[in-house]
Amino acid sequence: MMNDQSMARDDIYSLPLNQVGSFEFDDQVVRVFPDMIARSVPGYASILSMIEQLSSRFVRPGTTVWDLGCSLGAATRLIRRQAPQDCTIHAVDNSSAMIQRLQSILSASPDDGCRVELHEADLRDVEVSDASFVVLNLTLQFLPPGERTHVIDNIFRGLLPGGALLLSEKICFNESTQQHLMTELHHDFKRAHGYSDLEVAQKRTAIENRLIPETLDTHIDRLKNAGFTTVAPWFQCFNFVSILAVRGS
Repeated sequence: MMNDQSMARDDIYSLPLNQVGSFEFDDQVVRVFPDMIARSVPGYASILSMIEQLSSRFVRPGTTVWDLGCSLGAATRLIRRQAPQDCTIHAVDNSSAMIQRLQSILSASPDDGCRVELHEADLRDVEVSDASFVVLNLTLQFLPPGERTHVIDNIFRGLLPGGALLLSEKICFNESTQQHLMTELHHDFKRAHGYSDLEVAQKRTAIENRLIPETLDTHIDRLKNAGFTTVAPWFQCFNFVSILAVRGS
């Protein structure tokens, strides 16, 4: 994973809170975000490294790349290292705190890659076009389930023939014992990375109504219904998966 200029330790839920509010991507989260996601998402570094590898295969000269829900631009910065100079990466996030911090990070880095355009916008309002590669890395899960099909359909329409979508998500399971096991293993992962039981519990309360997972089959069906000819789940660690979907040529 790329090093970020700010790697403050995530201590947001380390003390008991009288009331745990809904999780928001605000200044407090931005301050600790690289540490938070690395210690919360099993396999996150592997997913990022594959985004860079996949971009070298799919990103074509003169096309656009879309990082939807870009947060601090980890995927954007990796893709930028591989993309042809005449490409444009559109990094989209609805959090002003994330976009402002990403602007600072990009301004401090060497300007030796393709153009990056930042958009503080709701990804549901963005029209993807001329795209060879689109990234939805742990993003769709924060949208209401009823609005996710519209997003995937928009991406498919905006992809050029042969273009690809990288979709990573937290998933749920139909079988209750499997769901329980995967949840417990995920919590074990967090504890192994230094989160206390209190932090695990309070973070779960904060995010339970903000992040609504779906089954892997639901994601696959949605992608196929949109028109993707190849839908390949390539990674899973506990209750996190990543899927590569390719539009036919």
